[in-house]
Amino acid sequence: MIAPGSPSSSPSAPSDASSFSSSPPAGKYSVFAHLNVDKTALYRAILGVFVTERARFAIALRPPEIATGLAARHAADPTAPLPPSDNELTASLEQLVTWKNLLATRDTADVSTVEEFYRSRYLYQFSAEGEAAEQAIGAFFQHLHRPGELQVTTLHDLLTLLDQLSSELATPDPDRDRVYLAFQALVSRFEELTSRAQSFMRSLQSTVELHGIELDAFLSYKDALIDHLDRFLGELVLSTSRITTTLHELAAFDLDRAFRLLAERELADALQPTPADFSAAAVHWRERWEGLRRWFDHPGGTSQAELLRSRARAAIPALLTAIAQLNERRHHRSDRAADFLALARWFAETHSDADAHRLWRSAFALTPARHLRIDETTLAARDTAGETARTSWLAGTPLRIAPRLRKTGFFTARGGPRPIVDRAEEKALLAALTREEAAQIARARDRLARDEPLHLNALSGLDRVEFELFLDLLGEALARKENASDPVEAYSSDGQLRIQLDPIRGSALATLETTQGTFTGPDHLITISRAHETRGANGRNF
Repeated sequence: MIAPGSPSSSPSAPSDASSFSSSPPAGKYSVFAHLNVDKTALYRAILGVFVTERARFAIALRPPEIATGLAARHAADPTAPLPPSDNELTASLEQLVTWKNLLATRDTADVSTVEEFYRSRYLYQFSAEGEAAEQAIGAFFQHLHRPGELQVTTLHDLLTLLDQLSSELATPDPDRDRVYLAFQALVSRFEELTSRAQSFMRSLQSTVELHGIELDAFLSYKDALIDHLDRFLGELVLSTSRITTTLHELAAFDLDRAFRLLAERELADALQPTPADFSAAAVHWRERWEGLRRWFDHPGGTSQAELLRSRARAAIPALLTAIAQLNERRHHRSDRAADFLALARWFAETHSDADAHRLWRSAFALTPARHLRIDETTLAARDTAGETARTSWLAGTPLRIAPRLRKTGFFTARGGPRPIVDRAEEKALLAALTREEAAQIARARDRLARDEPLHLNALSGLDRVEFELFLDLLGEALARKENASDPVEAYSSDGQLRIQLDPIRGSALATLETTQGTFTGPDHLITISRAHETRGANGRNF
């Protein structure tokens, strides 16, 4: 094997290596130096050939084989670098050897003469550092381009795995292997859920801010996106309640014994594990469990599930706002300020005062209108009086125009007179409907405004009008809510009713039965009262 940087292995280094020493200082990794040079694309293509051949279990490659691989990559992807010349390829390989991405060994196969033996021919293969660097770069790009998504199926898998774990821990002598497999699958699926949810929220924020997305693509994407968010939010609310309940049930078991079993199973193949190793492994599994528990149930704080739900819910109105901005951008709506700026630019581009005056008359419709009723007699009279198009309307002969001519362009209305339609019956019906609707709303206010804290299911039995009024109040309150654990106060759109929502920590879902169907949601203490009954400190009605 030829030592990188020695005269026999690297006769001449390319210009990219001018700022890199052949043996980098301790603590610095020169295997990543090829990512920040002029020929990065060529170096990445060469290393990509080695990655491809390594997957085919090839150990070492000759320069002609590398050139063939580069030509195949360019044929498959025209954006890939063109195959270099023999001298450029040799120089690039020597530079990668200098950076310790590759190892070079003398190629003495198929040598038949002394001259061929002393000729510089090498086999190239990955070094340990170079192979580790390629794996790191591959993992980086895989994580970077991994699609983000809100996984509903993962929530179901978590429930299934928690049920399996609960069944196993409930036995007097839990099986170590089954406990380990259940915990390992649970942690793996949970890490996938959180990682992909984080990637999804980043991509969603980029989509809402319209960074790097075409308008037509966004408009076709928004419907599926809103449906996806709505489906995930509904499933997250249900799954969070069930997962939290299962986690509380698991807390009743001897989890310390479970963590010891996990540590023993993890270190079963270790050569000489120490008590400290077992203790560290058990602590590591406990930390994973605590992270999972706090993600769904965080006593004294807001859980990550609630934060994810709040961010996903807030993304829907943000998307609608982005759509409105897109429509404005597509229609190129102009305003008066933009019109005056364009007109000022046109005035600045005129070549004479006469052109500017013509533009002024055209822009503001100041063309004389004396041609509306004109004949030879009128023209002769005006010539005699010396009136021209520049004569003021105040000084000129007045022009009398019938009001109908000014409004319609005709002296008389065409056709016969229109019959008068009696709308008294329709007006009376509308008035009766208005009174009935007002009475229904008043009864609904009386039914809802109890001025006492009630659970959600205590409002069961609402009719259509009462339920719609309750939904309007609830929507006003939820629109003002920032954190799920905070109380909130709001008023109806007409200012007649006041609603106060007080969350109940750890409560299950509540069901409200109405004549229109069943309404389900997190239970709160709901206080609805008349707005005039709530006064501020200064006695003024709100």
